[in-house]
Amino acid sequence: MRAAAQVAHTPVPSTAPRARRQHRPWTRRLRTAGWTIAGLALASIVWTLVVQTGRFPRELFPEVPQIIRAGHTLWVDGLLADDITASLQRAVVGFALGAFAGLGAAIVTATTAAGRNLLQPVLRLLAPIPTIGLVPLAILWFGLGESSKTLVIALGVFVPVWINSHAGLASTPEDYLQAARCLGASRAQTLARIILPEAAPDIVAGLRVGAAMAFVLIVVAEMTGTTAGIGYRIYQAQLFSQADRLIFCLLVLGAIGALCDLAIASITDPLTRWAREEH
Repeated sequence: MRAAAQVAHTPVPSTAPRARRQHRPWTRRLRTAGWTIAGLALASIVWTLVVQTGRFPRELFPEVPQIIRAGHTLWVDGLLADDITASLQRAVVGFALGAFAGLGAAIVTATTAAGRNLLQPVLRLLAPIPTIGLVPLAILWFGLGESSKTLVIALGVFVPVWINSHAGLASTPEDYLQAARCLGASRAQTLARIILPEAAPDIVAGLRVGAAMAFVLIVVAEMTGTTAGIGYRIYQAQLFSQADRLIFCLLVLGAIGALCDLAIASITDPLTRWAREEH
């Protein structure tokens, strides 16, 4: 009987922790969504309280319902969908070109002597130049068409991608490189299996900063030579003192940028998971 009682009171391994681990990502996403909604609600309340003080003109500080109505009008007229499509196309193309060029340049400057001695000093000299200052030069070279807009965005993306990627690639522990050489790994194998995985967190950080920069520059790129785009709509709203439209378009631009950042983080999560597990 005593043995039976001991067996009865022996804890049985439970699968509950495993189930919790499986549902934890969804729980985390729901919690993040909840906090995001709460933050937006709080911002709306603060904005409403500021407007209700009457110290600011309603034409420049519209109420939240007025901003929503302005966005609804843009959607019903079909302008908002066209603007989002045009801006996304320009941002994606510019981001892809800038990210590819930035990562390629980082590989050259971090892993080759020629790139480190010849290319890196030039890029360090050009990196501090504000991308916005290159807009007149891009228009002078390529006119007011899509090429100049793509170039401006690509240059803005290139700088953070190159800086972060170079820092990550150049900081690969020397012990790893020596071990690879001792095992007879070629330079391509060392790059693919050691250097790039080790630098993945820095590369991903550069891509996320570059994506944010793409949406910052889309406003500047679309101010001239276009009739569609979120940046164009913001510029037009400023010209005609339509603060409600301007604020709504800024919010849309921020939402698109945040969704793109989440997409990059989700896609690259398997590449950087090891770094989080170490900590």
